[in-house]
Amino acid sequence: MASCCYRDEYEQLFSEKTARRTARRFRRRGLRGTARELADGLAVAGIEGATVLEVGGGVGDIQAHLLREGAAHAVNVELSPAWERAAEHLLADLGLAERVDRRLGDFVDLVGELPDADLVVLHRVVCCYPNWRAMVAAASARARRAVGMTLPVDRWWTRAGVAAANGFLAMRKNDFRVFVHPVAPLLQACREAGLSVVRDRTGFAWRTVILARPPRDKDEALARRGVSSAR
Repeated sequence: MASCCYRDEYEQLFSEKTARRTARRFRRRGLRGTARELADGLAVAGIEGATVLEVGGGVGDIQAHLLREGAAHAVNVELSPAWERAAEHLLADLGLAERVDRRLGDFVDLVGELPDADLVVLHRVVCCYPNWRAMVAAASARARRAVGMTLPVDRWWTRAGVAAANGFLAMRKNDFRVFVHPVAPLLQACREAGLSVVRDRTGFAWRTVILARPPRDKDEALARRGVSSAR
């Protein structure tokens, strides 16, 4: 929704130069830091053959990692077109272009047009969206197995850093803002949507949370563990 998200301001902060730098780093080093922790955490819900939906996935480095780990297909929803050229080149270089569908727009607005996915990824995007309830509800609605998210830790130093960043943006007359949303009600909203926390890791600045639905049957439980039910 244009009144809620800041497409022009987002492009100023996350430019094509940023996209190219991110793609180069992934080519050299692979997935690192909280992005790798999030991707590894999603293994509890089963990656082999899974479909992935990522919100604000940038050049698609998390998706590329999950696809190389055995996921079948990914959909990326990105607000800014600045990432598209670098993403196109990266996915082509990795031989993954045919397995990724990239959409432009606000995820909350587009959610009705998107397919369900086994795994929904929210890496450092909830903190960039004013209406966390709408984003979490949309993500939960599309997740068949699990939602993985990276959130700022709710500590004084994080809030101080966010306040400073927002003050700088205001001085630059940029309306984009970063948020430290309350984690307890956010996770409760996920629980009310049928998801349970199965992994929760807190670092100095970021908190990685994996929430999963219970397996529907024994075969799905085995599949999530990477075990075949064939006798």
